[in-house]
Amino acid sequence: MGTDTDTGTGIGRGGTGEDADFIVLDGVEKVFDVRRRTGFLRRERHEVRAVDGISFRVPRGEMVGYIGPNGAGKSTTIKMLTGILTPSGGSLRVAGIDPSRERTRLAHRIGVVFGQRTTLWWDLPLRDSYRLMHRMYRIPDRRFRENLDRCVELLDLGELLEVPVRQLSLGQRMRGDIAAALLHDPEVLYLDEPTIGLDVISKAKVRQFLRDLNEERSTTVLLTTHDLTDIEQLCKRVMVIDHGRLMYDGALAGLHEVGESERTLVVDLERELPPIDLDSGTGPGAGAAAGGTGSGVRVVKVEGPRQWLSFPASVSAAPLVARIAAEYPLVDLSVREPDIEAVIAKMYASAP
Repeated sequence: MGTDTDTGTGIGRGGTGEDADFIVLDGVEKVFDVRRRTGFLRRERHEVRAVDGISFRVPRGEMVGYIGPNGAGKSTTIKMLTGILTPSGGSLRVAGIDPSRERTRLAHRIGVVFGQRTTLWWDLPLRDSYRLMHRMYRIPDRRFRENLDRCVELLDLGELLEVPVRQLSLGQRMRGDIAAALLHDPEVLYLDEPTIGLDVISKAKVRQFLRDLNEERSTTVLLTTHDLTDIEQLCKRVMVIDHGRLMYDGALAGLHEVGESERTLVVDLERELPPIDLDSGTGPGAGAAAGGTGSGVRVVKVEGPRQWLSFPASVSAAPLVARIAAEYPLVDLSVREPDIEAVIAKMYASAP
């Protein structure tokens, strides 16, 4: 993004205390009071604990996946980190700032993208929304032009700048929102389902854009998504939240191991054949592929020439794909990622 020095932010990968504990949560809780009707004129007060004693630290410049099923408490956590909500208990700080007490000050240091909501002006062309943000954040002119030009180029927004936001598709609006969140060079970027509604090519562009942003500007990224491919390609660390509690904090491979999750390989063959068997090597081209076994691979469904195979999610799909391509008359195949809800369910099932 822009490199103006007049802002005094001086973002870089340092070793100071603030860099090491850039985002800090200690025993954070959020409880909502909900009143439910129990009779014609009676209502009963009920507490909903959306976030239940979460603690973690994120150093400056790290990209972290923050995942879990719907209603787990992800969005509530993000809203507390931005100052939209005030914690019911515990403490949190972002870049040394208490979000709920200094929300305006923090706003100049963070960027937020909510997949289902837009920060753009609905009836204005995309360019006018960006001009308003230019004034709202008091972004220096040169810095604004540089940042906007780069976002437009890398997110392919050139033909959309004069289009009213209400006429944009969901995928186009998402790219527009990501650009809007970055115009003021935030140090922290919160992304809630940033690739929702995007096609494969657009997803790849957004992911590469975020990788470049993190590399060049040391932007700290907290990413919530149901698309595990986003996590795999962007984050080395993943945190899993469910029922308001932190269930896992570590590498994605470790999550797959803990949850014993599986990927699914959907194979389309030229003709209907018996279930694929890589262990026995009895396929039409048995012996054609050197090395490797079918260990951990099982056929879970067969419909005509199409077969579904499950294999451990912590294992690379490449050797499996290579063997099937060498030993069977292959037409097409695709890999389906494990469902986050299923991974978490297995985590619960395997817990002592």
